Amino acid sequence: MIDFRYHLVSLIAVFLAVALGIVIGTTALNEPIQADIEGQVADLEQDKRALEDRTQELEGQLESSQAFEEAVGPVLVDGTLADRSVVLVPTNESVTAETVEEMTALVDQAGGSVTGVVRLQPEYSDPATASALQSYVTGSGLPAGIQLPESGDAATLVASLLSQVLMIPPGGPVPDTAALSSVLAGLTALDVLVPEGASVAPAEHAIVLTGSGFTGDNADQRNAALVELATALDARGAGAVVAGDAPSARENGLIGVLRADPALAAAISTVDNVGTVLGRISTVLALGQESLGTSGMYGTGEDTQPVPPLPAAAP
Repeated sequence: MIDFRYHLVSLIAVFLAVALGIVIGTTALNEPIQADIEGQVADLEQDKRALEDRTQELEGQLESSQAFEEAVGPVLVDGTLADRSVVLVPTNESVTAETVEEMTALVDQAGGSVTGVVRLQPEYSDPATASALQSYVTGSGLPAGIQLPESGDAATLVASLLSQVLMIPPGGPVPDTAALSSVLAGLTALDVLVPEGASVAPAEHAIVLTGSGFTGDNADQRNAALVELATALDARGAGAVVAGDAPSARENGLIGVLRADPALAAAISTVDNVGTVLGRISTVLALGQESLGTSGMYGTGEDTQPVPPLPAAAP
């Protein structure tokens, strides 16, 4: 009979053989696997270096392009807003002070002048503020001569009010500066806007500066309030341009809403890259086209032109 020790030795031999096979097999496989991994790492390192080189090349091209645009910008816009006045209306905090300053400088280089900056606050388009605005615009404290629509919500009425004191109608009388100051003071007290700078005076044109878009349940109502204002400013004066960034051209942004409506898109010019030198040049050129009764969509978005038509050279 085979005793227990024989079984034990046999089992140990089997386990040793299995272990030895695993070691030999693993050793044999490790070398090609390791070589393959090292090859992949080398390829990735090479791709990374190529991407870094390409990034540096593109950054250099972008810097050169910006430098070129900054150099030719004043020449391109020269005289397009000669003796024209412009009021700037930033609609939210996405519009930086730097953008306002750069836009102001380019308007000046185009021969125009910025009469002031009226920055809207979030409360301007907030439906929760509607009742307070309605009370103000329908109250007895408005300046004499203001004629508001017989019907309309708070957004429509306040847009009409602002357009009447901010904009100079073509061939019409210049709004009274005292009336403008009174209205701005009243709306400032309601925390819906803030005049920036020393003073604000009426202007022939308006540039509505915007950015990003609204989110939440009241996004449509907020955009509708800004559309009412842009439309009123454009209709009352010699033309308005709405200029913003790429996000503002999406469906939840002001530019996106304007472009989605054929009637609005045909009436008010929009620019979706105002954060760039080219975008600011386009804004000034578009404002010059507005004074001629021509509107367009400019920038990098779908169905847009890169820049507005350049003015014809003087003979």
